[in-house]
Amino acid sequence: MLEGLNVALGVTGSIAAVKTVELAHELRRHGATVRAVMSPSATGIIHPWAVDFATDSDVITEITGQVEHVDLCGREGWADAFLIAPATANTVGKIAGAVDDTPVTTTATTALGAGVPVVIAPAMHEPMYDHPGVLDAIERVESWGVDFVDPRLEEGKAKIAAEDAIVTAVARATTPQELAGRHVVVTSGATSESIDPIRVLTNRASGSTGRAVARACHVRGADVTLVHDGPERHYAETIGVESAAEMLAAVEKAVPDADALISAAAISDYTVEAADTKLRSGEPRTLDLEPTPKLLDAIRESHPELPIVGFKAESSGDDAAMVDRAAALRDRIGCAFVVANDASVMGEAETRALFVDSGTETLADCETVDGPKRAVGEAVARRLAGHLGTSSTA
Repeated sequence: MLEGLNVALGVTGSIAAVKTVELAHELRRHGATVRAVMSPSATGIIHPWAVDFATDSDVITEITGQVEHVDLCGREGWADAFLIAPATANTVGKIAGAVDDTPVTTTATTALGAGVPVVIAPAMHEPMYDHPGVLDAIERVESWGVDFVDPRLEEGKAKIAAEDAIVTAVARATTPQELAGRHVVVTSGATSESIDPIRVLTNRASGSTGRAVARACHVRGADVTLVHDGPERHYAETIGVESAAEMLAAVEKAVPDADALISAAAISDYTVEAADTKLRSGEPRTLDLEPTPKLLDAIRESHPELPIVGFKAESSGDDAAMVDRAAALRDRIGCAFVVANDASVMGEAETRALFVDSGTETLADCETVDGPKRAVGEAVARRLAGHLGTSSTA
């Protein structure tokens, strides 16, 4: 997600500075190169040597005649983005007033003047976060195009956001906003059909591909609605569902103002009439399976002009057969494109996907993505941006 990106990491004097080592590692795990700059207060909480180790780069703790702030974030500087994490109330107020009295605030002023993307992850006690002056400072700095990563309000504290949310914010701040102004609905994960109050019929889908797609669309600027069987996600408005019928109803409600639907969920093909009480075990039992409504067919019927991206999982292991099945789905629904994937990797961290679009006739015509599911998500978001950029129906 951050491959090839140079991130300057500003660390200020919040106790959340103890999380800097892991945050730096997380940025690097996503492909970024990291250099850190610390305020004097931050060095009293975490030793610069620890940050040096985490970034594999010398840490800036003072501004000297070498004009380190310009080297990092000037117009010809090293950084592609300046991330301040954690940012104290004091630091946010100083940035709003262009007060440059620490290496971090001086670098922030330089970055803002040079047009370097700035991302701020505040961390402080909740009463400080609620102070009118702090809220005014945040609003003012946001009006300059700075992205704030909302803290987690817990135990009377505005705790620094999760590393995943911070990484996503940096990616969004440094990625072309090709989907800005677009509303994209994404379905993800497995659905479950109740047999009784305890048992369900379901499948092995983890939802990781769909979540990667939703996150990638958010990174490119889209407003994302994620319909899935899991908890809330920081990069999307989340609608929790369990059954195929619930998923269809949620999608029907979400798509009227949408610019596209991406159906990555593994939706149950069959349902049963659920028993009101637990079925007794230890005896033979027959379940009468009834087919569930096909989500894509239903949405296409009610929204004939909506751009739709479909997913088609197959277990044969035959690429040519996968392309044929995906092309059949594309033609039946009128999909912008279909992502064909091998069901044998369902639930695993990596996958292999074949992209079957309007010009695909054979396997040789397909774009293939092998690797982590976030790469598939990024490919889907990129293709969707290209489709919506040229589609008269978007």
